[in-house]
Amino acid sequence: MRVYKVIGIMSGTSMDGVDLAYCELSKTESGWSYSLKMGETIPYDEKWRVRLSQLSKQSALIYVKTHTFYGHYLGQLCRDFIAKHNLEVDFIASHGHTIFHQPEVGFTAQVGDGSAISAIAGLPVISDFRTLDVALYGQGAPLVPIGDAKLFSEYDFCLNLGGFANISLESEGKRIAFDISPCNIALNRIARNLGQNYDEGGAIAAHGKINYELLGELDGLPFYKEYKPKSIGREWINSSFWPVVRKYEQDEQANLMKTLVDHIAGQIADAVEHFAEGDITQKKMLITGGGAYNETLLDHLRTHCDVQLVVPDYTLVEYKEALLFAFLGALRLEQEVNTLASVTGARQDSIGGAMWGDFSNLIK
Repeated sequence: MRVYKVIGIMSGTSMDGVDLAYCELSKTESGWSYSLKMGETIPYDEKWRVRLSQLSKQSALIYVKTHTFYGHYLGQLCRDFIAKHNLEVDFIASHGHTIFHQPEVGFTAQVGDGSAISAIAGLPVISDFRTLDVALYGQGAPLVPIGDAKLFSEYDFCLNLGGFANISLESEGKRIAFDISPCNIALNRIARNLGQNYDEGGAIAAHGKINYELLGELDGLPFYKEYKPKSIGREWINSSFWPVVRKYEQDEQANLMKTLVDHIAGQIADAVEHFAEGDITQKKMLITGGGAYNETLLDHLRTHCDVQLVVPDYTLVEYKEALLFAFLGALRLEQEVNTLASVTGARQDSIGGAMWGDFSNLIK
């Protein structure tokens, strides 16, 4: 049996902060298993939140400096995390923070230089998981479904309610996954209009009323017409999604929130019902990500769809994505496929991830 002790790092589009997950990943002849030991979220201060959210509009020099300095920042977070909990760590696997994602024209870019992380943390690092798949004409996302297949196979659907809502499932003998719709990236923006970072428990949405004209326009966006490997970037949000919402900005914010919640729930339900085989009431869907705490969103999802919703314990809800990037790193180290063409639409499966530092003690 091989056991890797890994810190997985994730920073999502909802800009909540940096998620660190410490886990043990075990490989035996029968397959992989995991133990998620602990996780911690370090909220972004205003400087980093502004720097990252505005970086796509800055000069090349500012971009490169941020790529390096953000790597230093992540490395220091790992050093502090390890010291605080007295952890033994083999390597770090970092997603970075996405600034550009335009696979249709052949590129994706995440800041957080792996070499800078390695230098500050004093540990080997695997990063840059998306670019090979995009080079192979894939969407470069979602990447975690291979982890869903190998670590969470008891569930028919794995739904992540993070910045975007994305889903992973088996269909016709293959793993498929795709982004469904915006989620917290949209809901948090409405919450900030009301002076809150997010809609805790879905309380704002619970007091609103659905604006059916807005709902109809959102549901009619062309992006939702096909269920195939596809991913959402901020570019689509800014060019297609928000212009529709802004047409109704004179409505009460609670009404906008309620409408967005129903839109998200409806799109998820449509995707589930499109792929469900057999009695949907017997199917189980694992729900993780910050949206798992949004009771109003879950209530709307139950209204739209009869699948069994399973919300796991706090640690898995919060840190499943960081755990799965740690797992992608372990697959990279084992020279096993960690990116599925059936998910991303690429020409072939691939083994993504750039390696930084000394892995000599880990490579057998």
